[in-house]
Amino acid sequence: AMLLSPLLALREAAGTRTFWLLFGTFFVCGASTNGLVQTHFVSLCGDYGMAAVTAASMLAIIGLFDFAGTVGSGWLSDRFDSWRLLFWYYALRGLSLIYLPFTDFSLYELSIFAVFYGLDWVATVPPTLKLTAEAFGERANLVFGWVFAGHQLGAAFAAYGAGFTRTVYDTYLPAFFLAGVLCVLASLAIMAFRERGDKGPVPAPA
Repeated sequence: AMLLSPLLALREAAGTRTFWLLFGTFFVCGASTNGLVQTHFVSLCGDYGMAAVTAASMLAIIGLFDFAGTVGSGWLSDRFDSWRLLFWYYALRGLSLIYLPFTDFSLYELSIFAVFYGLDWVATVPPTLKLTAEAFGERANLVFGWVFAGHQLGAAFAAYGAGFTRTVYDTYLPAFFLAGVLCVLASLAIMAFRERGDKGPVPAPA
């Protein structure tokens, strides 16, 4: 029974719209963070003539602001509506990723990206965790494991996809732009879901 409990939790959660929204948005989260930026950012900067050490320093700045953003997000999640927080996190992350291909990859413009993007890196985790706990109660830890699996699938998708566009088209920019668009779509899906209050079961197929 212990071995089956994660599968039973998945079967139960998969019947709700809340699970699929959290799973889908966390897929986008993984695709737009460790799968894309952590894996390919230094190489992307190298394509624009930036030394690897300088590019790695930018990644470190992202990490510093990520720390601040995550702690701040935990504080905000205790005080504000988690759906609304997620809307803003995904929207701002998406806009920063869409902005990146239009920069000249100067230190100044990359620093602006690093601050805004960094603040949103892991900020999505506290509200996602809170919403999972509210929706799934005592099974929340198992359900969050499946939601996090969505994150890792998204990361794998982006790590491969960005490498593919770099190999085939000689540029990473389509992957970064697409990740930004996905984040914006995730934010809109969250707000639509919140406005409808549509947290019931997924309707059975006709």
